[in-house]
Amino acid sequence: MAVVGCLGDVSFFVSADTVRTINNLKWSGSARYAVHQRHLGRGLLEFTGSEPDKITFDMMLTAELGVNPAAETEKIRRYMGSGRALPLVIGSKAYGAYRWVVTGYSLKAQAHDRRGDIYLATLSVTLQEYLRR
Repeated sequence: MAVVGCLGDVSFFVSADTVRTINNLKWSGSARYAVHQRHLGRGLLEFTGSEPDKITFDMMLTAELGVNPAAETEKIRRYMGSGRALPLVIGSKAYGAYRWVVTGYSLKAQAHDRRGDIYLATLSVTLQEYLRR
């Protein structure tokens, strides 16, 4: 088994029986500025800090490759509902200054089996950086 990374207890890996990896990872950050208005002049811009970083990624979940899409989605949903701060590791790199929280997710079901269970889906996850105080 080749472990690609993890978000808390959710592992991203490839084995002979199972494939659970991420795609389309996007890491973004932004700065915060205030504009001080001056009489008869142009506003003066002041840097006031930076916003917490955000990461989004997709997970392709398919029962054919040993993954239960509904169960994987439930894990992410529970992380979001609990507000638990999680480490994010991809490859040998820990991302961010500390931890991440799940701020959103969406599931796009692309196929169902004969019982109506989700067979193939794309789970999109949104994380926001959780900094130490």
